[in-house]
Amino acid sequence: MTQQSTDPRQGPRILVYSDDHTVREQVRLAVGPRLRAHAPEIGWTEVATAATLLAAADKGGWDLLVLDGEADKSGGMGLCRQLKNEIYRCPPVLVLTGRRDDGWLASWSLADAVVARPLDPFELQRAVAGFLTAAA
Repeated sequence: MTQQSTDPRQGPRILVYSDDHTVREQVRLAVGPRLRAHAPEIGWTEVATAATLLAAADKGGWDLLVLDGEADKSGGMGLCRQLKNEIYRCPPVLVLTGRRDDGWLASWSLADAVVARPLDPFELQRAVAGFLTAAA
């Protein structure tokens, strides 16, 4: 008989949306594989289309959504507003804006936080950690 792990603790799950793979990669690299030493690894899922984002978000189980506000065709700000209005107990949403002056647009989107480009790894990591440690 094999014994299963008794540690049900699982790392946080983050869904990252951008049509640009380099933006998704920048987010993952800036935050890192875990929030701090000896913490569980973050489960990253990347999506590149609005349809995939909406389907994944609707399934649930996410601790944080990171949306590219500058994505082509379907920007993260409009998608954020849609998610906040359509998903019961929508997880926190962090929107990446093209510039600091776009913060007011992010407030329209109902985003829980905003980080402007160019991405500052320390600012992004602090924002993500703020959501994930508050949920723990």
